[in-house]
Amino acid sequence: MSRSLRAHLLLFAVVAAWGASFVLVKNAFRDISPMLFNFLRMAIAFLVLAILYRREWRSMRRRTLAAGAMVGLFLFLGYEFQSAGLRLTTPSKSAFLTGLTVVLVPMLAVVPALRRSDAPAPRWNTWMGALLAFAGIVLLTTQPALPAAGSAFTFIDLGSFSLGDGLTLGCSLAFALHIIAQDRILGAFPSPQGAEEAAIPFQQLAVLQVGFSALAMGIAEPFLEKPRFHPSPTAVLAVAVASILCTAAAFTIQSWVQQFLPPTHLALIYAFEPVFAWFTSLLFLGQGMGARAALGALSILAGIAAAQSFRGLRTTSPEGIPSL
Repeated sequence: MSRSLRAHLLLFAVVAAWGASFVLVKNAFRDISPMLFNFLRMAIAFLVLAILYRREWRSMRRRTLAAGAMVGLFLFLGYEFQSAGLRLTTPSKSAFLTGLTVVLVPMLAVVPALRRSDAPAPRWNTWMGALLAFAGIVLLTTQPALPAAGSAFTFIDLGSFSLGDGLTLGCSLAFALHIIAQDRILGAFPSPQGAEEAAIPFQQLAVLQVGFSALAMGIAEPFLEKPRFHPSPTAVLAVAVASILCTAAAFTIQSWVQQFLPPTHLALIYAFEPVFAWFTSLLFLGQGMGARAALGALSILAGIAAAQSFRGLRTTSPEGIPSL
């Protein structure tokens, strides 16, 4: 199996885990406050990764610590903006606005300074894929509004723009910057002397970004909410699954994959998360997927296919990339 195929399969497994955990985490919020949940998942994930990659601590440099802190900050902001925004807006609008990450990533990748030196600017098929995937997210996460008088069209009901919507937009921007920054960090760095410095090992970036994110969450959590935790079996299971599978394993895989998949491609695959959430709801809650949601899932698939239809994006591993 080629590394490119393995990367795609592992990344889809990560997205499937994120989507499938939605039902479990949602039920757990009855017994644990959201921001405390985020802190616990990050703290436990950091301990797991710190033990798993304990040999990596010896070779960490100051530049590595700074890179991990930056990526961890974006990760922290993404989760905290999302949690804070969800309190002040509807779940459908939150999912819709978070989905803007799919469009924001190629927009940011247009800036040469934000791309790797060996990465081309996003091509037209990438933009087409991003827009198709975003349209799919819209269909999956929103309900149609009543058509205007005398109009045969049905519009999306987003209502007025609120503070919660603004916070959720901050979440989508933070997650987009997280993807872009991680891609840039995992590539070669230009040194002041003009030479290319070696890329940061993905193991080190995985453990550091989770660790710095946990640190930031631990500092901010008492100021942002009143912690609440009733250790029910559902809450304990949700924390365990989210920390080990959806954080420790997921961000290690993401760090490895981003060594040779472009950030725009990652954003497109991440758009498939609500599809897995719908599928899990069907299996465990009996909540089926209507025609509108099914069309959204097909639109996301079409977006991924469009982005892969033309060779202009680097999707194979460069020489020297270590295997996972």
